[in-house]
Amino acid sequence: MMTGAGTRKYVANPAGLSRGTLVQLLFEAADRHDKTDALRYRTPDGWRSISHQAFLDEIRLLTLALQSLGLEPGDRLALLSENRPEWALADYATLCMGALDVPIYATLPPNQIAYILKDSGSRAIFVSTAEQLEKVRQSWPELPALERTIVFDTVEVQGPRELTLEQVLERGRAELAAGRGSDFRERALAARPDDLATIIYTSGTTGPPKGVMLTHNNIYSNTQAVRQVLPVGAEDVALSFLPLCHIFERMVDYFLFWGGCTLAYLPSFDLIPQALIEVRPTIVASTPRIYEKLYARMMSETGVKRRLVRFARAAALDWADVRLAGRAPGLRTRLRRALADKLVFRKLRARIGGRLRYFLSGGAPLSPEIARFFYGARIAILEGYGLTETSPVTNTNTPSAFRIGTVGKPVPGTEEMIAEDGEILVRGPQVMKGYYNQPDATRAAIEEDGWFHTGDIGEIDEDGFLRITDRKKDLIVTAGGKNIAPQPIENRVKTNPLVAEAVMLGDRRPYSVLLVVPNFASLAQWAAAHGVTSAEKSELLGDARVRQKMEQEVFGMLDGLARYEMPKKIALLEHEFSIERGELTPTLKVRRRVIEEHFRDLIESLYAEQVTAD
Repeated sequence: MMTGAGTRKYVANPAGLSRGTLVQLLFEAADRHDKTDALRYRTPDGWRSISHQAFLDEIRLLTLALQSLGLEPGDRLALLSENRPEWALADYATLCMGALDVPIYATLPPNQIAYILKDSGSRAIFVSTAEQLEKVRQSWPELPALERTIVFDTVEVQGPRELTLEQVLERGRAELAAGRGSDFRERALAARPDDLATIIYTSGTTGPPKGVMLTHNNIYSNTQAVRQVLPVGAEDVALSFLPLCHIFERMVDYFLFWGGCTLAYLPSFDLIPQALIEVRPTIVASTPRIYEKLYARMMSETGVKRRLVRFARAAALDWADVRLAGRAPGLRTRLRRALADKLVFRKLRARIGGRLRYFLSGGAPLSPEIARFFYGARIAILEGYGLTETSPVTNTNTPSAFRIGTVGKPVPGTEEMIAEDGEILVRGPQVMKGYYNQPDATRAAIEEDGWFHTGDIGEIDEDGFLRITDRKKDLIVTAGGKNIAPQPIENRVKTNPLVAEAVMLGDRRPYSVLLVVPNFASLAQWAAAHGVTSAEKSELLGDARVRQKMEQEVFGMLDGLARYEMPKKIALLEHEFSIERGELTPTLKVRRRVIEEHFRDLIESLYAEQVTAD
């Protein structure tokens, strides 16, 4: 259903959803599927598997042990770890005992971890390694509520407040031997849909993180909505490498686990290329950065391979444009596409395992050109949309309803409206309960009638597909009053094989500028072919020929922009933006204010000799 009200647009998918809990999902998955490889994880000796039954047995032991340590329903238990089976074990055990977990990004420094632990009042924390344990130790004097740290790895612990996971599980075995735990399932299933399941702290692109309170049913309803539009079965295998402390990967894993899919955990992005070949996944969820890097790697080929890739790219885009327009490709288009498939795309599909059914993309906008290329290569990337506050999915493209350049239609049970200022409003069972200990922020985000303000700007087309144009707070308003949405411009620039990163700045300035990090592998190849032999990045970027080449490439990507949208100058950076320096959130979103601060002198130099603003 779609209606118009003045300048507002409204669309809804009114399908009813059952209510339930995440504990239900756990037991239903184990009962229905009972696989020997419910979970997989990588060791130096190869991949190991964990069965549903073994996983459930360990959850029971950990639940009993946590209760024996004096932890109670309603307590907050934090989780500081990379993706691994123990993350899921701690998560489900926490939920089964009626507590709620507070996931924390493993990349955060001690002071930010301390902020979350203090704000949430966590009584215990699970940590993965000795390194993560040390972060907690540094902050422990500031955390009077924190009583226990439980370490997944076998490390040397200090004092009674630190325990290894094996020590804790041994307590669970003792509880079981003493006759306790026979009512484990019954007590776990006593959880109610409206009980809080988790407090997830947002990445904080514009300020301190806020604790998003999500109930069991917020997330459960989202798994049921996604289940109705995305196919998954017991024959599927998925890689889990986006941080589980982020709601995107976490909800996807709940949904896939319940559907019988085997989950293969990766603790590091560096392991992805090898894991794609070893695991041969059928489903992968990722942010666009992974697809951008895969695309950039192909586009940076040299010699004969470069000519083949460029031919294949043109054939893919041509074929995609015809198919997406609803037309049948002509003979020439089909022949070019078939040749490109034989020479290039089969190898590309083999590089990602050879049996992928679909990629899921979320967390940031995906470049339409990259999406078209992969579609032409018979690799489906289903782009979706949502926020931590919406558990997270509000929209997704599906195999049967697919439109590149959009994030799809609303998932079942979801209503959407475009406000008069262009902001996307969402209402549905997935909308959070509120921000922890921040009633004013909650009232500002959620209207009395349930509409949640996403902070994103978008538009709904006549068929109900949602297009995100930018973040409301990311809009650049020039000194001349012109509004510029930077993300589409940045995404266009990043499709160039010589560009790794691009960030547009210019708020309250006379014009916008671009900070660009080159793809140094490709740039070095071009430089060597043109007599530039600088070994260091700084020397390479200092060469006038290199700067001229990069300017030609960047500005050549921006044909068709309005004059006021066109950045007037660019600056080249030696290093990619990083999470560690605070320039990116843990979900790889750009923190523009931090970047402006870090490169203040460079940015000021771009405005020292101002050009004419439009």
